[in-house]
Amino acid sequence: MKKLSCLVLLLALLKLNACHPIGRNQKEKNFNKLLLVSFDGFRWDYDQDVYTPNMDRLVNEGVKAKYITPPFVTMTSPSHFTTITGRWIEDHGVIHNLMFNTETLKKFSHKETQNKTEWWDNGVLPLWITAQNQGRKTASFHYPGGGATYHGQAVNRTLVEAVDHPDSDETEWRENIDIVMSWFSKEDFDFVTLYYGEPDRVGHRIGPETPERQAIIDQIDRTIGYLVEAIEKNGLKDKLNVIITSDHGMTTIKKKPQVQEILLSNYITFKDVKFDILDYGGFGMILPKVGKEEQIYQALKNAHPHLKVFKKEEFPEHFHYAKNERVLPILVYGDSGYSVNGRIIIYFNKGDHGFDNEGMDMKTIFRAFGPDFKKNYLAEPFDSIHIYPLMCKLLGVDPEPNNGSLAFTQKMLVESSEPEPMPERYTRHTQHNQLPAIILSGIGAVVVFLFISSVLYTVIQRRKR
Repeated sequence: MKKLSCLVLLLALLKLNACHPIGRNQKEKNFNKLLLVSFDGFRWDYDQDVYTPNMDRLVNEGVKAKYITPPFVTMTSPSHFTTITGRWIEDHGVIHNLMFNTETLKKFSHKETQNKTEWWDNGVLPLWITAQNQGRKTASFHYPGGGATYHGQAVNRTLVEAVDHPDSDETEWRENIDIVMSWFSKEDFDFVTLYYGEPDRVGHRIGPETPERQAIIDQIDRTIGYLVEAIEKNGLKDKLNVIITSDHGMTTIKKKPQVQEILLSNYITFKDVKFDILDYGGFGMILPKVGKEEQIYQALKNAHPHLKVFKKEEFPEHFHYAKNERVLPILVYGDSGYSVNGRIIIYFNKGDHGFDNEGMDMKTIFRAFGPDFKKNYLAEPFDSIHIYPLMCKLLGVDPEPNNGSLAFTQKMLVESSEPEPMPERYTRHTQHNQLPAIILSGIGAVVVFLFISSVLYTVIQRRKR
């Protein structure tokens, strides 16, 4: 009996040793960290008329997509939330930059809306929360939606832009990168989103086809160079994947006398309108007063050759936009460059967005580099909604239900069937730690063999008696 007890104990120890080799770090992660950087309003071709050595370097050291297509409507908050959730706008419910209430008739500005949980928390979880629920540590630096709570849960760390926050301070841009690098290197964050408000601001105020826009792209390129240096300085080159993208493009606004601008008050009486979201680029919505919907629709339907007008239930399904309770009964958008003005033309921006996402001026950029991305890889165009499953893959996170697919980005990753060779220092370290386990396993096998032989010999001798 004693011999049997000893055998059971010996086998248990050997099993424990085989499952947990000596010196193995039980907390070792099987995924790399991830930084998502968004430059608001970076049109897909903005780097083609500017010398951008740092962005060019990323093409050789990582992945470039020819362009990506943002969701409709091509606005900042809706598009960013599609990227971070992998859901179409009609599903996640952030249908506009402005939070609004059709009963109180109140509208909140884009930056005011960043702190309004009730605008963002519509039952769809962003990746920050999904990752946190699976043991990851996440943060948001000015990224739209990062300041809200979801199902009562906040992002581990979040910084929200102030209403008067400057968009183009290059010194601050670099300071923000330093802060994010410290989050990764000193506080072990796994996933961080970082947002910059340019080149959107310059594109709006000055225009996309201007020297000022070229200058801000030059500044962005310098910032990307600083980011690459900061990653190396903080020892993150082999641990951090980076995705650089945007939310929409930008186009020059067409104005008279060159064109006939769109002014809805030329065709309808606004006393028949209860509430509207107009004078905000190429897209708008109207809530008619009771009994006035058909009248307003008919008056606008063929009013202007460059104005598209739809009832909510007839809005094209390929936009994945109108099937949400927040969307108003009548939707309007202009052809590229034609702003939708309401009562008077008060529009002063030189460039804008909000137009059909199939127009090339609305397309945007995608760059990626890091240990899990191939080098010198040119990807075909894809929809920005597919960034979400890619990020989940990189973080080792099981995704929430989403409209994206890894099939569009899988080929840009280092093939899992062809793993990169283990660094020599890791191989030596692993072999050194596993040597005692190998010796003990060999000794254990010999002991077990001798023990079994002894038991069998004893049994045979007893039977002979």
